Amino acid sequence: MRAFAAVAEHLHFRDAAAAIGMSQPALSGAVAALEETLGVTLLERTTRKVLLSPAGARLAVRAREVLDGVQALLAEAEAVRAPFTGALRLGVIPTVAPYLLPTVLALVHDRYPDLDLQVHEEQTASLLDGLVAGRLDLLLLAVPLGIPGVVELPLFDEDFVLVTPLGHPLGGRTGIAREALKELNLLLLDEGHCLRDQALDICREAGREDVAVTTTAAGLATLVQLVAGGLGCTLLPHTAVRVETSRSDQLRTGSFAEPAPSRRVALAARAGAARGAEYRELAAALREALRPLPVRVLGAGS
Repeated sequence: MRAFAAVAEHLHFRDAAAAIGMSQPALSGAVAALEETLGVTLLERTTRKVLLSPAGARLAVRAREVLDGVQALLAEAEAVRAPFTGALRLGVIPTVAPYLLPTVLALVHDRYPDLDLQVHEEQTASLLDGLVAGRLDLLLLAVPLGIPGVVELPLFDEDFVLVTPLGHPLGGRTGIAREALKELNLLLLDEGHCLRDQALDICREAGREDVAVTTTAAGLATLVQLVAGGLGCTLLPHTAVRVETSRSDQLRTGSFAEPAPSRRVALAARAGAARGAEYRELAAALREALRPLPVRVLGAGS
């Protein structure tokens, strides 16, 4: 099956053999054996090229799914034999990744050197799809999620900070009332970012029902540049403030009166995952590692 999947990907016996470390005759024989076992012709061979038959095109997709499943099974078995070894596929949202990954990567490097951490930055919906489907093992994102079968391991709460252009009356102020959001031209991220939804929720809690969004950005770096250019104001999670506001001297920040609007960040895993104990241990280690950041670290039961 590995031989057939490699040929289906490369459509070339020599390249496929090299990709999986087999000799070309062995690979050709393996594909022929699979065809005999299944009773179908998978490939159309000519002197110049290799093509997938109609049956081969359909079965190539299934073969890859089976191989991925086998790889996942082996990874789970390896994790049981030796904790914090093998691959760990971590999904992270874009409004967390640049600000927390330095801490996460340093922790893994120092404490879990045998762990093969593989990072995937995606929006929340894609991460959850990947977790449920088994493409990802663990997520680092804003919660609550409210997804059946997904366990949340809370890490910390962090406040939102108001970012304004230079000269704005709220720039540099402390104790800003949430009601001030009613009058602001608020700039937001594109749809699909959970931070956009959180900002809209904060506006609604402040009594602002209709937020006319005329300008959006794909990431926080662009968002703060729009603010620096005088197009409006925005909300940043506290962990992002130092990195993003250092990009321009045309920005000012203001803090909200207590209780300030905030978000919670957590790890999320499939309920009953074989590596659940490892994920809980990792969450505890991360809480300690994150204490120097401008956050309120939570207990395991929060």
